[in-house]
Amino acid sequence: MIYNSAEDWRTASRKKVLFFGMSGLGKTYVSNILRDSGNWFHYSIDYRIGTRYMGEYITDNAKAEAMKVPFLRDLLLSDSIYIGSNISFANLTPVAAYLGKPGNPALGGLEMPEYRRRQEQFRLAEIHALLDTEYFIDRAERLYKYPHFICDTGGSICEWVDPEDPNDRVLSELSQHTLMIWLKGDEDHTAELVRRFDKAPKPMSYQAEFLTKAWTDYLDLQGCSEADVDPDDFVRWTYAQALAHRQPRYEAMANNWGVTIAANDIGRIRDAADFDELIEHTLETTRNNA
Repeated sequence: MIYNSAEDWRTASRKKVLFFGMSGLGKTYVSNILRDSGNWFHYSIDYRIGTRYMGEYITDNAKAEAMKVPFLRDLLLSDSIYIGSNISFANLTPVAAYLGKPGNPALGGLEMPEYRRRQEQFRLAEIHALLDTEYFIDRAERLYKYPHFICDTGGSICEWVDPEDPNDRVLSELSQHTLMIWLKGDEDHTAELVRRFDKAPKPMSYQAEFLTKAWTDYLDLQGCSEADVDPDDFVRWTYAQALAHRQPRYEAMANNWGVTIAANDIGRIRDAADFDELIEHTLETTRNNA
């Protein structure tokens, strides 16, 4: 790790951290607090994905839908209107809308081959965005003069890496430049995440092998064809399994590449000083338990 003790952290002129874990446990919450302090550059992986690596896919998809409407089609073909996505740190809906959900097209679902194609696009986009971290660390200081840096990753980071491989390309790169921090939830957090998701199911990205098994198991359980799948029902059914699938992967990432902080402790942070104190305590505890 780039900081091995509380003293290393306390005396560092440039503090660089990366948060990983399930969405909804506080990664963006504390990133916003640090950014608002004025000394931290906030690099959002999801924002980078949507603006740099999937922006054209998202816009072309919106144009394809517009081309189905004769009135809009004529305006597009004559360059009379412009279609683009309005992605921001606070609004990443265009990325989720493009990813979509598999199932019955009449219910807003995507046919599985198209769904898999978009999943693969997202996988490559997220890997590229993660590997851009060093560039943004340099850019934050060189261009904007920010002394400190926080990388706010998406929940699916664990799907594209092998935390048990000491030569994993992505994790090796990230650990060279940041302190990797797992925000670990407890059973109550998991239950709350499931409750929220059940109320408002959202598109997710899945490891290809996990998706294949989940899709096959769901079709067998429901006794239905792919064309009959209710997209929302499938992603609801899959969500708790996805949490269970990701948990040991996050844990291995923390054990082999970083440190662990309880989500409850993150929720108590109110300013940058609180964050510094928590990191110092975490590093000291990790060192003592090594």
